[in-house]
Amino acid sequence: MITMRPEKLDELVDFLTNGDRRAAAKLITAVENGWKSAKEVIKRIYPHTGRAYVVGITGPPGTGKSTLLDKLIVLARREGKRVGVIAVDPTSPFTGGALLGDRIRMQRHSTDPNVFIRSMATRGSLGGVSRATNDAVKILDAWGADYIFIETVGVGQIEVDIIKTADTVVLVTVPGLGDDIQAIKAGLMEIADIFTINKSDREGAEMTYLEIKMALQFESERWKKLGWEPPIVQTTGFTLKGVHSLWDAIKRHQEYMLKSGRIEERRIRRVKEEMRDIVVERVDEKLMKLFKSDSFGDLIERVVKRQIDPYSAADEILKTFNLGGV
Repeated sequence: MITMRPEKLDELVDFLTNGDRRAAAKLITAVENGWKSAKEVIKRIYPHTGRAYVVGITGPPGTGKSTLLDKLIVLARREGKRVGVIAVDPTSPFTGGALLGDRIRMQRHSTDPNVFIRSMATRGSLGGVSRATNDAVKILDAWGADYIFIETVGVGQIEVDIIKTADTVVLVTVPGLGDDIQAIKAGLMEIADIFTINKSDREGAEMTYLEIKMALQFESERWKKLGWEPPIVQTTGFTLKGVHSLWDAIKRHQEYMLKSGRIEERRIRRVKEEMRDIVVERVDEKLMKLFKSDSFGDLIERVVKRQIDPYSAADEILKTFNLGGV
């Protein structure tokens, strides 16, 4: 692992909090590559975070999420907002980096000093969001972003981790997916705050709208209790049709989250999840080291010879973490 000198880290953090995009890029690289200094990065910038509003753009592959996001950036910039974008892509089997490079679709914003776009690989994460995404969000928050958009990789029904990171979740679908409700049901249906039917100039857009509307009606009591019923917005990303309505829906949900206090509930839950993930990751690292040791081999042999049962063996391992009896 690469370690960054403390004085260099201090310098980068100073540049970051003064809006330097290159500093943001270098610090995101540090956390994405798992440098030893990544933990120090978050420690230094954390007091400067908590101001950005995070919007997740999720949904099945091929729904035009990147094109839609490109237009949302335009609308946010027209209002003078500083924008950060994290586009989570599949991982290259050769380099370990982002495979699709969704930021290519947003290339026109590359010269805007108030827009930062970064493609990040999933690095084995099955929930549609990279492990390093949370840290990258904090870096862009400290950079001064008003809005941070996270475009997930597009893997379908299991892509629900975005709720752990985003304040508002926009689910994008398109007509003609076959069984439209199948494409958005279960976890995805439950986490969406806004539904978007993109490419709505296609045949079948109205049917898709009705299917989502019917699905939402089954949960009508829950929405009444929450005080927010997810709107269904029809858009055509290439022509900007409906994109203004989507942007307005995002801002309305932001206002609702702030006034109702639900943003605090969501962020408390997010911190709990994040702390749990950090602890699990660190324990897993220690376990991997233990599994490679001779003492673990001896323990395995005792289990194989029926001298000890697997549960008792697990208890012995837990004792090494002062977690005996858990």
